[in-house]
Amino acid sequence: MAISMAGFTFNDALTKSVTAEVTVAQIMFIRGAFTALLVYIVARRMGALDHLKNILQPLILSRVALETVAAVAFLAALGQVPLANTSAILQSLPLAVTLGAAIFYNEPVGWRRWTAIGLGFIGVLVIIQPGPEGFTLASVYVVICVITAAGRDLVTRRIDPSISSLSVTLFTAASISFAGLLLVPAFGGWEPVSGSALARLAVASVFLFAGYQAIIMAMRTGEISFIAPFRYTSLLWAVLLGMIFFGEVPDIWMIVGAAIVIGSGLYTFYRENKRKAAIARRSDPASPG
Repeated sequence: MAISMAGFTFNDALTKSVTAEVTVAQIMFIRGAFTALLVYIVARRMGALDHLKNILQPLILSRVALETVAAVAFLAALGQVPLANTSAILQSLPLAVTLGAAIFYNEPVGWRRWTAIGLGFIGVLVIIQPGPEGFTLASVYVVICVITAAGRDLVTRRIDPSISSLSVTLFTAASISFAGLLLVPAFGGWEPVSGSALARLAVASVFLFAGYQAIIMAMRTGEISFIAPFRYTSLLWAVLLGMIFFGEVPDIWMIVGAAIVIGSGLYTFYRENKRKAAIARRSDPASPG
């Protein structure tokens, strides 16, 4: 998960650097095509390509649909919202995953964690600053990204373990690239792409590939309650890259809101571990502690 967050954040920074000259649809198409090609080469050399009939399953198609909506929403916001603010809002994703797991998978959530989830979303509102001066529609796009990304992560947990992660990554990248191509007319048509922008998107695709693969492996092999807190490492990268490359200095609202969101997430993580420890003791009275 930590590797995934670093990959995604470096990808975000490179992508943000081209948003002034390349449309959202073009970014999806070009970056997705580069990523799909990279994944295909790696998967083919490793013999990790599944048959198409194994990929065209409802869960994988649902994952791709959620990922596509998340990509559109996120890219629409990326050029308008500081990188650190975007990352700070995304820190509420573990809370959204916990909420979704409680609603859709009937995972037990006590009043303390419900309170933490509520406080976390209040932290998101602090970052967004809902008012005539601070509020921007781009911030809402990031919230939409959080919702759809949480759905993506929950769906990923239910995908057949026999299907290789590389195949899921390849199908996701190719589908997003195709969706971007279809959306080109809706975003004003094709604009000329400079060699510099193309190169940056190519490098971004390498980081995106690393992020995709790492997060799929994390969500399929690790306990959500354990790995979710490692998402917070992306905020450190976002603040650093935003300051160095875009001259973005986090304001007090971002810092306070991020602290609330991260604190709520860490408390949720603590309560989940405590609950599992109690269950383990009841099932094995002879175990220590």
